[in-house]
Amino acid sequence: MNTKLTLNLNKSIIESAKDYAKDNKVSLSKLIENYLNSLITKEKRKIEISPLVESLTGVIPTQSEQNSEDDYYEYLSKKYS
Repeated sequence: MNTKLTLNLNKSIIESAKDYAKDNKVSLSKLIENYLNSLITKEKRKIEISPLVESLTGVIPTQSEQNSEDDYYEYLSKKYS
């Protein structure tokens, strides 16, 4: 069921949003509805992360961490050679 909503927004933002909606062949109402829905969906996804998965976050080193370790090893090799 659809409900009417009145918003007060900056005129230039409204015009830009209308142009964007037109270029993407979607109504401004649908565009805003999709955006709000994406915000709600993100919040729901954050809550659904299990404690086990959360505890595993960061266990695997990223490429930059590996490079830092390699750089440090190289530094120590040069220092103590």
